[in-house]
Amino acid sequence: MRVIERLDLGEYATFKPNKDLPRHRWFYFKEGFARDLVLYLLKKFNTNESQWVLDPFMGVGTTPLTCREYGVNTIGVEVSPLFKMIAEAKIEDYDIEDIKKFFKYILDYKERIDLGGIHGLLKKAFPKSSLIDILRIRNAIENIPERRYRNFFYVALLSAANKSSYMIKDGSKLRMHRRKVPPFIDMFRRTVKMMIKDVEGTELKNVEYHLHQGDARKLSMIDDDSIDLIITSPPYLNKIEYTSIYEIEYLIVYGDTHVNPIRSYIGLTFSRRHILELPKMGGEDLPPAAHAYFNDMYLALQEMYRVLKGGGRAILVVGQGIFPDRVVPSDEILAKLARKIGFRKPEIWIVNRRIAVRDRTVKIGVANESILILRT
Repeated sequence: MRVIERLDLGEYATFKPNKDLPRHRWFYFKEGFARDLVLYLLKKFNTNESQWVLDPFMGVGTTPLTCREYGVNTIGVEVSPLFKMIAEAKIEDYDIEDIKKFFKYILDYKERIDLGGIHGLLKKAFPKSSLIDILRIRNAIENIPERRYRNFFYVALLSAANKSSYMIKDGSKLRMHRRKVPPFIDMFRRTVKMMIKDVEGTELKNVEYHLHQGDARKLSMIDDDSIDLIITSPPYLNKIEYTSIYEIEYLIVYGDTHVNPIRSYIGLTFSRRHILELPKMGGEDLPPAAHAYFNDMYLALQEMYRVLKGGGRAILVVGQGIFPDRVVPSDEILAKLARKIGFRKPEIWIVNRRIAVRDRTVKIGVANESILILRT
């Protein structure tokens, strides 16, 4: 196993560079990676328009959208209906006149909003006047007949709501900080105008793209030996439960939180009966949550191996797991599991090193963020 330092790619492993990029900036997804990482990898591995690129942990669609910009066929798979909807909105083609027509309809829509049955979290997250506008506009969007335009305005709604909210995404938790926030309706108008400008100014290539809601451990919608390159980032070990950090977005769009454990490990909760014999670290068993995570990831890696063509590559952005008593080297363990499946010559590029602490002051060790390169 080859391990090298590529600290020059550190920022590429974050979503931060996307915040000023057309379409990519429509929804800030701090758990994602940068468009520039996808571009770098597409060029490095000489990807061309006849090939197919897969992201089985698509998130909000950075890989598929970048593939459309670059000019390569792409498939994205995402377990969260919310994230899939955002990804679809970012990658679709639109008619500007239709956007403007629906925008006028939404702004002119009148409806009396009763906050009596509204989830308490929404009442905490927004000033009352903003919440009324959010719900009124959501109801107007639901009346738009074509799904791609509904998705477009849902994303504008969520983006504007985030900028007009008391909520702060603090690590893996939501917390409220009551402060002066801009009126929602002003942010919504500004966001839609920005998105229209992006649609007008962005060239998306005429390639095939397919986005699916599904499980990375069961890629039944994808044929064997059909994918040339995989670019993805599975959830980091012991890092974030995505349904809780995006609970407000679920409430706004769907009216409930959809709080099934969609990413408690990478999919469902685990059973010890189905656990793999995994490598031991320092002579000790891994924590139970780590066992469950690697069990899920083993199944996902098997599927990646199945769908990749001979000579194809799977590239995963991964972070090491931080537990109260240790740092678990996820990148090394995933590389070992990949070799067990049949991947050849794994490489680990260390792109970030971060001090891991507990209780804010007690140092546990150094946790790496890495790019794992696997070959079939």
